[in-house]
Amino acid sequence: MFSAAFLTVPLRRWGLVALIAMLAIALSACNPTNFKTEAAQVPQIVVSTLSDPKTFNYPLNQEAPNVFTYIYEGLVTENGNSEIEPALAESWEISEDKRRIVFTLREGLKWSDGAPLTADDITFTYNDLYFNEKIPTDTRDVLRIGESGALPTVRKLSDRQIEFTVPEPFAPFLRITGLPILPRHALIDSVKTLGSDGNPKFLSTWGVDTDPSKIIANGPYMLAGYVPSQRVIFQRNPHYWRKDAQGNALPYIERFIWQIVESTDTSLLQFRSGGLDALGVQPENFSLLKGEEKRGKFTIYNGGPAAGTNFISFNLNKARRADGRPIVDPIRSKWFNTLAFRQAVAYALDRQTMINNTFRGIGQPQNSPISLQSPYYLSAEEGLKVYNYNPEKAKQLLRGAGFKYSAQGQLQDAEGHPVRFTLITNSGNKIREAMGAQVKQDLQKIGIQVDFNPINFNTLVEKLSTTRDWDCYLLGLTGGVEPNDGANVWLSQGGLHSFNQGPSPGQPPIQGWEITEWEKEIDRLYIQGAQELDEAKRKAIYAKTQQITQEQVPVIYLVNPLSLSAVRDRVEGVKFTALGGSLWNIYELKLSE
Repeated sequence: MFSAAFLTVPLRRWGLVALIAMLAIALSACNPTNFKTEAAQVPQIVVSTLSDPKTFNYPLNQEAPNVFTYIYEGLVTENGNSEIEPALAESWEISEDKRRIVFTLREGLKWSDGAPLTADDITFTYNDLYFNEKIPTDTRDVLRIGESGALPTVRKLSDRQIEFTVPEPFAPFLRITGLPILPRHALIDSVKTLGSDGNPKFLSTWGVDTDPSKIIANGPYMLAGYVPSQRVIFQRNPHYWRKDAQGNALPYIERFIWQIVESTDTSLLQFRSGGLDALGVQPENFSLLKGEEKRGKFTIYNGGPAAGTNFISFNLNKARRADGRPIVDPIRSKWFNTLAFRQAVAYALDRQTMINNTFRGIGQPQNSPISLQSPYYLSAEEGLKVYNYNPEKAKQLLRGAGFKYSAQGQLQDAEGHPVRFTLITNSGNKIREAMGAQVKQDLQKIGIQVDFNPINFNTLVEKLSTTRDWDCYLLGLTGGVEPNDGANVWLSQGGLHSFNQGPSPGQPPIQGWEITEWEKEIDRLYIQGAQELDEAKRKAIYAKTQQITQEQVPVIYLVNPLSLSAVRDRVEGVKFTALGGSLWNIYELKLSE
């Protein structure tokens, strides 16, 4: 899932991989201090995000952070260390052959509108939403099983029991059932009814223009308000199932506010002035904030290496649009699809200087799409290819691939075209903007001209997922311990396979899309990895996928920083981790007087 910023929100299982959620929790588009004063009598936490939500419809979501983290739960959940725990299901039984799970729901579950939550909601969510080919959802990618791409069978046994079965062994079987459950009674009509375009009306249901109070939830919070470019308001869900040891209803905190702030610099100012309750600590601010901990009455938590990834990626798509125009200019497409070109760029990036300058020494080089915390992570010591800074090696590769240099040192291709492309990232994220500036500077040293263009996050996601109008981007993906959570990124048919995005339901058609042999091999290995139940063999399979991605470099990894978050001391019960962030257990957080 593409991440807009550096934040400290929970990376639940249902935040399907895809982009590093190093969230920049901060606050306010207007004046957060005033807003807190106006509602001082209401116990609340105020944090922030860099951009507006793009949708209130979970299956259509492709971004992190997102509102669904707080308003939905699945049958199971993951704690801050990615250990599986019961959620809507109080228990489950797994058959001896590992191909059947029967879940038993908790008694008396309700939606935020008071309607009963039953097995019908679970079968609806899977069979009518996630498995529905007319609904373009990335969620389906992590549910597909084996070479055939079969989906699990989900059926109701009783109002409180649901059976999941798979046609063959599927290692992530239990973990995937943490996907959010959505309300059948509110959405079934929109799924069954087709619009004038022949698509289910569900595709235009629960957009950000919907009254937030109409969005029905089952998580600790429900949406209560949304003012574009200002804030999202979450209100305590009175029908949430969790209770504390004394039988008190959870969550304790009445209200949770996301203020929309388009600059991490502004977020820092607001946190220091007391307007925010939490802030993702960026490396250049660590020393400043560390010296203010006592006076500011906050604590900086260190979760170790961040769980997600930072990278640049080239558009390798050779397809054409419906009108015959190529998605990528043919001249640039030839560069991007030359392996030596991509490897040369990888060698030309000075990650250690990026760590020293942009990250103030708080980080390490990154080389793998799999999170460091995962047991499947392959290190350089174990044989993973790495690209240590070597501009001369980069130039050697380029010359060997037919590129040449002008008298002025400008890199040209064999036909004499100057090598120049545009790099985009999300604006307002100062760390990413600094990283992009260094990428531009580093590549200039090997004769490549980079036009660096930070743009609005939602505009960027639109380019990647719909218009495909881009050369190269700098972003991040959320992380976790299960490699199959990245299936929507690495399977060639995956919804976040952005470097070579194939035809997608509901998107403009394309022609002549090609899949490379190495992409097909990754497909095969990801399918095999999900089938394998032996952990040692699974590790070997995912080691091969990492070796291929580092050899072919469709994604060029950069830096893995520490996961740091500053949280006000008045917020009690924080259990900060790199995988979960500071608010993964928001349902049990308390506020001191």
